[in-house]
Amino acid sequence: MSLYVAYVLVGLAIAMPVGAITVEMTKQGLKNGFMHGWAVGLGGMTIDIVLVFALYMGLASILAMPIIQIPMWIIGAGFLFLLGLDSIKNADHDITLVGEKVTKSFFTSYRNGLLVAISPGNLVFWVNVFGVVLAKSYGQGESANFIVIAAGVLSGILLHDIGLMTIVSVTRKAMSRKVIKSLTMVAGVLLICFAGYFIYEFIHAIKIYI
Repeated sequence: MSLYVAYVLVGLAIAMPVGAITVEMTKQGLKNGFMHGWAVGLGGMTIDIVLVFALYMGLASILAMPIIQIPMWIIGAGFLFLLGLDSIKNADHDITLVGEKVTKSFFTSYRNGLLVAISPGNLVFWVNVFGVVLAKSYGQGESANFIVIAAGVLSGILLHDIGLMTIVSVTRKAMSRKVIKSLTMVAGVLLICFAGYFIYEFIHAIKIYI
């Protein structure tokens, strides 16, 4: 239990810094409420669970290969750029104020979470940071510890997502359509900035092989 609680705190610490997932969650939460923001987080966690399973099956060495990671920078940049551009272009669309009926589908928000989570930043974390901890415990034959650590980190991320969406859903009650539109445009700009950073990392990575 102490190991689980410790890694719940690790999961919270990991999720705290503002990243592309946080931006997309906040945007969807402001426009369509708690469930849609949380759907983005669930999409991101789906990718996290797949990566944990991949590590458990011993695929960390394959995922850590430059031939796998380098293309992910440009793929992630493409996803984030398109999401950011869509946020700016459709900033005044699909805004549901408190008390209004949501027209956007839950699956669309979940899909956005999946797309944002398929990024090298997420991949690098699970393989190079969390993967080392898991690989060590699993290598010592402590598969139970592997599962406890994974569950702890994922629980911490889930708690962060629920807490963030609770704050956003309460805050949006005092916001007008114009304010939500402006914040959505800001979120779009941030997503494009993340895309630019991914392109920079892609160029930096391929310079080694040129």
